Amino acid sequence: MSINLTKGQRVDLSKDDGGALRKVVAGLGWDVADNGPDIDCDASAILCGANGKTIRAGDVVFYNQPKHPSGSVYSTGDNLTGEGEGDDEQLIVDLAKVPSEYEKIVFVVTIYQAKERNQHFGLINNAFIRIVDAETNKEIMKYNLSENYPGKTGMIFGEIYRKDGKWKFNAIGQATDDGGITSMSARFGYTNFK
Repeated sequence: MSINLTKGQRVDLSKDDGGALRKVVAGLGWDVADNGPDIDCDASAILCGANGKTIRAGDVVFYNQPKHPSGSVYSTGDNLTGEGEGDDEQLIVDLAKVPSEYEKIVFVVTIYQAKERNQHFGLINNAFIRIVDAETNKEIMKYNLSENYPGKTGMIFGEIYRKDGKWKFNAIGQATDDGGITSMSARFGYTNFK
């Protein structure tokens, strides 16, 4: 049975039988508010070391760099409108392949050209992140962002992190003023954009 998370809640990423998950899908979704403009939200994953900062070039998986050099994290593609049911964008994480120097994978969403288009998360409804066992396609947990975020242009949805050799999930739901993936990534020490 899937767990509905609340902000700040942390959950162990273990199977029902106590075994470790090997591969998960982080599905992110949102709907444009009634009669609102099409909004291009972009889901990204930022891989960080123990200090909460990226380690090297390639540590941000996003629409222009859809796969981490280690092959452990990749995007399934860029949804330009947010239309349709279910996940709008998905990031796949092969937990067994994540190099040991990485302690967390942060999932963020930014609005493409938010400042230029005068768009923000107040124009978006039903935002969520869910974690699915990629091997069984079973939803493990879901975190619905129920707050309204007018004026905010970025969102730190949640993170998968390593603790005592096990992977856990933390529901964050922190809105930011970041105008795109470049400024969002800088929060985590990443400045390798060309």
